[in-house]
Amino acid sequence: MMRMEEATVTDSTPTTLPPAPGADRYRCLDFADTTATLPAGQNYDLLATPGSAMRWLAAHGLTPPDVRLYEVCAQRMRTLRGHIRALFASRVEGVTPPEESLRAVNEAITAVPTAPLLAWDPARGPHRVQAHPADQAVNHALAILAADAADLLTGPDADLLTACGSTPCDRFLLRTHGRRHWCSTRCGDRARAARAYARRNRPPS
Repeated sequence: MMRMEEATVTDSTPTTLPPAPGADRYRCLDFADTTATLPAGQNYDLLATPGSAMRWLAAHGLTPPDVRLYEVCAQRMRTLRGHIRALFASRVEGVTPPEESLRAVNEAITAVPTAPLLAWDPARGPHRVQAHPADQAVNHALAILAADAADLLTGPDADLLTACGSTPCDRFLLRTHGRRHWCSTRCGDRARAARAYARRNRPPS
C-alpha cells in the first residue's frame, strides 16, 4: 500500500548509533538494527512512522525517493524486521528458530521477483527490467531484504553473526576481528567502562 502524492512527514529523526560492522555488506543487518535499546531506558525505531520508513528504504536504494507509504506498509516492514531479528537471535544463541519467522521470510522472498528480468525492444536491444509495478515497490524491497537475510544465515558469514555485547544494546553485527563484539565505538567504550568500574569495586578476596 503506497501513495505517490506528497505526504506531510511529522516524525523527527532520532539520535541513532552508526551502522554496525557488516551492515555495509548486508542490508538486512542494517534493517534488523533499525530499532535499538539504549542506556537509561532510551530507544529508537527508524521505521516508527511511514515517513521514517520511506526515508530508510530510499537511503538504502530499495525504493525511489518519491514513494510515499501508508502506515500499513510501515507496519509490514516492522513485522518482517521482527521475524528477521528472531532468526538472527536464534542463530546467535544456537537454538531452533521460530517456525512463523521462517515462514514469514520465505513468504517475503517469494512474493515478487527480486532480480531484474531480461527484456528486449528494437531501440534498446537486450536490457534488464524490474518485473514489479510501482504499487509493489514495498513488496519488492521486503523480498530483497528477506533474501539477503537468508543469504547471511546460510552463507560463510553466518558464524560471524553476533549480538552487541554492551548491555542494554540489542543490535546485531558481524564480528570483524578477534573477540570484539560491539556494534559501535560508543558501545565498546561503555562496556570497557563497566568492566573497569566492576574491577575497582570488586571486594577483596
